[in-house]
Amino acid sequence: MSRLRRAFGTLRADLWTTAADPLPRMARPRRLSRLPHVLVILYALVMGLFSGGEGADSTVPLLAMIQASILVIAMSRPLPAWWASIAVTVIGARTGMTYLSQSLSFPWMVETGTPRGPVLPRLLHGDALAFPWTGSGIALQAGVLLLLALRVRPRVAASALAITTLVGAGCVVFVPEGNGGGEVLLAVVVEAVAVMIGAGVRALRTTRTRLEAQEELTAEERARSTLLEERARIARELHDVVAHHMSVISIQAQVAPHLVANPSDELKENLAGIRENAVEALTELRRVLGLLRAQDTPEDAPQPTLDRLDELLANVRGAGVALTAETVGEPRPLPPGVELSAFRIVQEALSNAMRHAPGAPVSVQLRYHSDALTIRVVNGAPAAPAPSSPGPGHGLLGMRERAAMLGGDLVTGPTPDGGYEVSVFLPVESEKGIEATP
Repeated sequence: MSRLRRAFGTLRADLWTTAADPLPRMARPRRLSRLPHVLVILYALVMGLFSGGEGADSTVPLLAMIQASILVIAMSRPLPAWWASIAVTVIGARTGMTYLSQSLSFPWMVETGTPRGPVLPRLLHGDALAFPWTGSGIALQAGVLLLLALRVRPRVAASALAITTLVGAGCVVFVPEGNGGGEVLLAVVVEAVAVMIGAGVRALRTTRTRLEAQEELTAEERARSTLLEERARIARELHDVVAHHMSVISIQAQVAPHLVANPSDELKENLAGIRENAVEALTELRRVLGLLRAQDTPEDAPQPTLDRLDELLANVRGAGVALTAETVGEPRPLPPGVELSAFRIVQEALSNAMRHAPGAPVSVQLRYHSDALTIRVVNGAPAAPAPSSPGPGHGLLGMRERAAMLGGDLVTGPTPDGGYEVSVFLPVESEKGIEATP
């Protein structure tokens, strides 16, 4: 008994609600996004207006227009519209008995008791039928169920179809005049097909929506993975730079007592503490950041600096690229992190230019300022179409991460002549500023 009560409660919750998915629009073309709504309105008008010849009783065209209006309402309120269509079905079945007794179109069928002919000819020619089982009545009821199945869960649509079938059977049993079993059976078949079509379209739309959401999630995860991978690569490269500085600190702390005549015990203790802390920090650094090092990267691989920039430019020229390079200002040694990032940024920019603008001339400019280094890499319009990329690259992302790591800025974009420009600003802290940093 409790199960039956819960089943009725679920059915009532499903069928007594106005919540439903919106009627889907056409995705493309955009100007025809409302075409499904227009087609539903036209369908309702045609079925409502062309039902006037189905009987002499004026209630038939009136019920047809009411049912057509219900079909239009079903676009926004499918469940209330379906309940209204059930009410029209009951009213039309009851009206069919009066219409049959007063039929003017085929009085000989009533007077002589001629048996009814096949269902479809009677539907098409307007034989003595109640409105719900005429051609327009069945078509409008099927349209309401189609819109219902498009916008609610399959369980709700199936429940609505079952109730509609029971109502039709009740009309045949309790109001047999004008409500033939053959017509009701045909209506049930048509309505069942409409529900299956609507449920199938809804399932396809739901699946497509889930796939699109999954694709967006996958793209976000791919972008996040790419970002983490690029950051890990930068960390692997900076590992050697930081490890070198920590080693220098350790050695200087060990040698310092020998450079002072008669060093005090306090000085020796402090320098020993500095060396011990530097060694421990170096050990932890190698232990943590060493995990980020790729298996195919040698432990003693030197990280490039701007001293190797001429070698990089020569390799690019050897690949057939018309490359020009310019250095503005007085070149000077920069902090190792800035040198490494600057070299990698130029390398990535040249790689992008060769990949996406084949045959285009490229210019590289390094400008030394008192407190910064600016890099500008510009390529012209490509001489040939660029080959398709196998997947998302790391070039711009890596350059942006390197600039942000140093507190710099990266600006990229197309040039007026159809080329592409990469401009980077890398601040360079002075020795005084480094010492003042807590």
